[in-house]
Amino acid sequence: MSKASIPFDHLERMTDDTGLIEHSLGRIPRRKEGYSTDDNARGIWTCIEWLKLLGDNHSTESRRLYRLLDRYLAFLLWAQHEDGWFQNNFHYDRTPETESRSEDCFGRSFWAAAVVYVHLDDEARVCVASEILKKALPASQQLRFLRGQAWVLAASSLLLTRKKEHGNHTALDEGALRNLAAMYEENLINAYKANQSSEWKWFEPQMTYANGLLPWALFMSFRVQKRQETMEAAKDSLDFLISKMDGKDGVIRPIGNRGWCDQQKRAIWDQQPVDVMKLCLAAKEAYQELKEPNYLNVVRRCSDWFYGKNDLRLPLADPSDGSCQDGLNQNGVNPNRGAESTLSYLLTEAFAHSLLATDEAVSSSPTA
Repeated sequence: MSKASIPFDHLERMTDDTGLIEHSLGRIPRRKEGYSTDDNARGIWTCIEWLKLLGDNHSTESRRLYRLLDRYLAFLLWAQHEDGWFQNNFHYDRTPETESRSEDCFGRSFWAAAVVYVHLDDEARVCVASEILKKALPASQQLRFLRGQAWVLAASSLLLTRKKEHGNHTALDEGALRNLAAMYEENLINAYKANQSSEWKWFEPQMTYANGLLPWALFMSFRVQKRQETMEAAKDSLDFLISKMDGKDGVIRPIGNRGWCDQQKRAIWDQQPVDVMKLCLAAKEAYQELKEPNYLNVVRRCSDWFYGKNDLRLPLADPSDGSCQDGLNQNGVNPNRGAESTLSYLLTEAFAHSLLATDEAVSSSPTA
């Protein structure tokens, strides 16, 4: 696959001078529905993943990604309260919507800031990420739900495994990060032990949304803690998730949000791109750690799902502008191309590009 094969026209179309607009009607942004910090955090992550692929080549696409990144990073800086938490939803006029705290939003934002802190070298952007992370650290110890904890576990592990010298900003508190990682790793392991059985290898009584996030976080944590128990829970839960997301003829079948999945039933519709992306994320991490070919195959299948290798044999993604439709339902494809689905597609493609390019390079090496 060509590194430049996916353009970012739709991502730019969905972005204004405030940030990334949440919803669309077809390809056109629906401004009246405003913005979410969730999507702007995902936007940061997407830009970083593609900048890593494109390299520091000052291409037109790289410059465009940096422009978008700066808008999303400014949004994250603006959305953070003084207590470290984040306002998630904003009206189009930039006024905050009434809402309760979202641990998912906090976790995604914490992860996005960590990705900037670790992967960028320019001091200005790293300084912003550092300030966001330092302000968020006290709040990061207050999370009650597994998905928010998984985000922070993954982010803390990334920060601990990719230490960097600080410039004009104050270094992050390594002790606090280690405590966070240990605490949330233990919470995920305990949840897995409490719910798993010979027939049900999962962290909760139900498999709901963004399931790949949980085994992925444990794979990330294994890099730091190196506990065999963590690796076993990560691998067993991911293998179980893969078995539950296997569809007819080997296609990926995301767990439907009309009923989810438990030991008695398993919903097929509606299927969301974000669930495919999270499975791809976990499989990528598993392959990098274990080098087992079945995980590489899952990454390929996740990418293929967007192009029509799915239950309806219909494409969701349009590689001509980098957009993606919002999901599969029993009657067809949702025609809207919102931020979450588009970012899920772009992230999946970035993971697949990076992993498959590396694998092909190793396979073609004379010494391989």
